[in-house]
Amino acid sequence: MSGAYQTPDSKKEEYRKYLEKSGVIDALTKVLVGLYEEPDRPPNAVDYIKKYLGASANVDVDVLKKENEEMKAKIKELMRTTEELNTSLKELRGGGRS
Repeated sequence: MSGAYQTPDSKKEEYRKYLEKSGVIDALTKVLVGLYEEPDRPPNAVDYIKKYLGASANVDVDVLKKENEEMKAKIKELMRTTEELNTSLKELRGGGRS
């Protein structure tokens, strides 16, 4: 049982290794160095970081999440409709044969 328990330090180290392996630390270091080396400090550092990392500063994540959920619901509805139409079509085709 003692093998399953992780100390807070080992969890932090594991997480740090994950961030390093996935390239997050390098990406953040580069963006922070770029921000530091800017001759004129940008008025909004967060927007600068988002832009540097490739995100549009005008993206509203909550709106995108809501739209994503709406699209998932629409897909389910369309899948149900497709199944119903396919069933009806099979019945019509089968009913026309003698």
